[in-house]
Amino acid sequence: MPEILIYTTTICPYCIMAKRLLDKKGAAYTEINVGTQPELREAMMQKTRRRTVPQIYIGDLHVGGFDELYALEQQKKLDPLLAI
Repeated sequence: MPEILIYTTTICPYCIMAKRLLDKKGAAYTEINVGTQPELREAMMQKTRRRTVPQIYIGDLHVGGFDELYALEQQKKLDPLLAI
C-alpha cells in the first residue's frame, strides 16, 4: 500500500469524510493538521498550490480534496491506487 498523506483541520467536515472513506478502505495514512500551526499550512500551500483542506496524496499522486477522492471511489479507481 502506498504512503497516504492528508492535510486537515480539526473542524473540517470534508476532512472527516475523507478520513472515514480511507478508514473504511483500511488504508493507513499520515494526517497533518494545519489548523493550529501556520507554518504547516504554508508548507501545504507550497506543495499543493491550494489553500483548502483536505489535501490528499496517495504516493506521489496529488489526489486533491474530498470531492476528487470520492470521485475516484465512484469510478472504481480508488482501490487500485490503494493497491487493495
